[in-house]
Amino acid sequence: MWVRIAIKPFLFRLLRRVPMPWIAIIVGLVAGLGVWGILDQVQSQQVDKIFGQELQVRLDLRARESLIRFDRYLSNHAATTRLLANHRRLSEYLEPLFWSEDEAVTPVVYKDFRPNWLPDFFDRDALTPPSQVLLTDPQGRVREIFQAGEDPVPPELATQVPASFLDSREVRSVIERFGERLSLLTSDAVEDAGGYNMGYLVVLVPVNDAFLAASQRGLDVGRAAVALIDSDDQHILASIDSRTMPPGSSLADWNAIYVITSQSLPEYEGSDSNLLFATFVPHASVEKMSRHVRIFERRQRFIAAAVFIVVFTAVIYLVSSRLNKVLKRMTRFSQRALGIAEPGFHRDGNQLLLLEEWIQHFTQLVLTAREEMSRKHQAEMRESEALKAAMMEASLDAIVTLDHGGRVIEFNPAAERLFGLERQEALGAVFAEHFLPDVTRAAFKRLLDRSQHLHREPLGRGELLALRPDGSEIPVEISIVLIELEDERFYTLYIHNISSRKRAEQEIKNLARFASESPNPILRVTAEGLIVYANNASRPLLLAWEAEAGDRLPEDWRSEVARALETGQPLEQELDLPDQVYSLLFAPIRDLGYVNIYARDITAVRRAEQESRQHQAELVHVCRLSTMGEVATGMAHELNQPLSAIVNYANGCSRRLQSGLGQTDELIGAMRQIAAQAQRAGEIIRRLRALVGKQPPLRAQTDLNHLVREVCSFLEFETNRVGVQIELALAPEDIPVRVDLVQIEQVLLNLAGNALDALEERPEDQRHLCIRTTTDNGEARVVVEDSGPGIASERILSLFDAFVTTKEGGMGMGLAISQTIIENHEGRIWAESVLGQGSSFHVTLPLSAPNEEVGEPDETPDASCCPLTDH
Repeated sequence: MWVRIAIKPFLFRLLRRVPMPWIAIIVGLVAGLGVWGILDQVQSQQVDKIFGQELQVRLDLRARESLIRFDRYLSNHAATTRLLANHRRLSEYLEPLFWSEDEAVTPVVYKDFRPNWLPDFFDRDALTPPSQVLLTDPQGRVREIFQAGEDPVPPELATQVPASFLDSREVRSVIERFGERLSLLTSDAVEDAGGYNMGYLVVLVPVNDAFLAASQRGLDVGRAAVALIDSDDQHILASIDSRTMPPGSSLADWNAIYVITSQSLPEYEGSDSNLLFATFVPHASVEKMSRHVRIFERRQRFIAAAVFIVVFTAVIYLVSSRLNKVLKRMTRFSQRALGIAEPGFHRDGNQLLLLEEWIQHFTQLVLTAREEMSRKHQAEMRESEALKAAMMEASLDAIVTLDHGGRVIEFNPAAERLFGLERQEALGAVFAEHFLPDVTRAAFKRLLDRSQHLHREPLGRGELLALRPDGSEIPVEISIVLIELEDERFYTLYIHNISSRKRAEQEIKNLARFASESPNPILRVTAEGLIVYANNASRPLLLAWEAEAGDRLPEDWRSEVARALETGQPLEQELDLPDQVYSLLFAPIRDLGYVNIYARDITAVRRAEQESRQHQAELVHVCRLSTMGEVATGMAHELNQPLSAIVNYANGCSRRLQSGLGQTDELIGAMRQIAAQAQRAGEIIRRLRALVGKQPPLRAQTDLNHLVREVCSFLEFETNRVGVQIELALAPEDIPVRVDLVQIEQVLLNLAGNALDALEERPEDQRHLCIRTTTDNGEARVVVEDSGPGIASERILSLFDAFVTTKEGGMGMGLAISQTIIENHEGRIWAESVLGQGSSFHVTLPLSAPNEEVGEPDETPDASCCPLTDH
């Protein structure tokens, strides 16, 4: 340990005296020698391995090339045989001949000259000439023989060619051994113009040195040789050089001299001989190639090491020189910026070590300054964000910020109120797709494009229609401001709701046409009783008063005008004419000094009043009783479910808080469920008010599977209380239906709640509840199945009648109202049951098109026919 402590200062002092360029040269030499030593050990082995693999690939490739040449050479002989068999001379020669099948066969031998029917195609195609050419009859008996040399025809073919060598459909080509001779035998049928088989042409070519040399034309025998091998005894049958590799020698005798690659000849399986085609590559050429590769590899490695040493040394030298200059500039800069004293530099020595302690001190000062600047920047950012948040919160207009792709990245409270959507739900949504209808998206795109070319000029504004989540449209005025940063672009949208202004403009336009279009008389009279305006419907009044526009009213009516202006309150009078009765309303406009007279023909009203007065009181009484009965019944059923759920969730939260076992996430989830049920109760009240006001129910397109899942979430506490898990067997694809969401949810809640009540009568291990959804023939179906006690068959027929119930304390309205709701949706509902095994309730609804837009409320029958939808 003491030795290491003593050595370290010594090395430090030694290195301090050595200039950086010399250190670079020494490090470069050491690194180069190290790289040389490592590469010499690793690269040599890898090169030998790669060379061995490449050599084997090349040997295999050369063997395949030799075999391909040999095969092509055999194919050329077969093609030549076919040309001879189909030659015009041969067909003309055989056509007049008639060979008897019974007569003895004595072949005609052509030995000194070539017969007329045999052209010299072999010399023309540079092929090995045949030793014999046989002409046989269709039965294979030899009729004529052309003998090119002294060797006689093999005895096996002297008089009869075996049928295995003949084929009337294609050229037959095999290499066959006849005694000690190896010959290529090719044959083809000779046919006349009508396709009649007149005989066979059989060509025998000796497979010898000349044959193999011709098949490997262009092959250097000194670098490679080929031979045919007998696969049974591994002896050479024929070689490209019989003097070097004589036939009959064993293949094992040549392993020390050649690298031998043997390949089978599967295309000659018809021959009795089992031959192999072998390629011989001398070991000397392989070793020579390997030696050249090693020498080349070492030379390249030496050059690479030398280049590495030179480049490494030069780079380190240049870097060190440049680094010294940079360090000098840094010290001068730090002296001016931070007041640090410049360290002394010498012409000789290692300046990096001299600057080490100074750089550590400089780094510490820079870090301190950076932390201080970071704190200051963060404080400024917090102030800016607080100011921005205050502006966003206080703005009366909606402010929406979009990124370059048109997605919402900021959404202020005014925008939440305008669009009826929470900020978290709006973030990330494409503004044009979620908050604008189709008809205004093109105009919005033009506004965006225009904002990119304003460049600090007055903002471009546009009036568009905005889209709320419920499908309603509101007129808005949008101003777009482009915010361009260094590498990003944003758009800030200032959106002002102009619904009131639009309504006022429309009212002004309507009022401008109201007087002239009104079917009722309208007049304007000054304080002096002068008629300044009277519409066309006022003609009966003017005739009764014997006046025209521009004349004065009669004295008694002028006094009524003066009294209305004096009191400032509207006055009502009646004018009885012989055939009509008018009700006149004097509406004073004191600021402008005139009175508007609105007349209404009440002749029919007066005539009907007498007839209807005696029935009116009874009719109003009956209607009120009916309406109040429906509202009271429905109110109890509608509010029972959400209020029960709120009580259950609240009791569960209280028990968990009292026991100290409640988890924050569970309590938050329960409180959300309470809020959801409270909103649902509020929705029920709103729907009841809509029903009382005789407003049409609102229908929207939704997924039936989603409604089932939402209903199951409402029943979470009930299922836990009963000890049942609802099994969902939903269709894998969405089921689009267009329904009133609240009403259909109430139907499903009624059916599921009835099933849970029935399951309480069964042991806990026998309780089972399943909800299935399917589609069939354009209908969506929901089936609620339970394993309860079931329903008697005589009660199923009256199950959907009003005031029929099987539960203690039940009102008997749930299923009746559910049936009314489903029928109003053009669907069906029915029950099936097996006593003692359970019940199933089936609901069908018509499917809607998946891309159907949500439109105006359906013109369904008045909601008073189904006052409430709860069970």
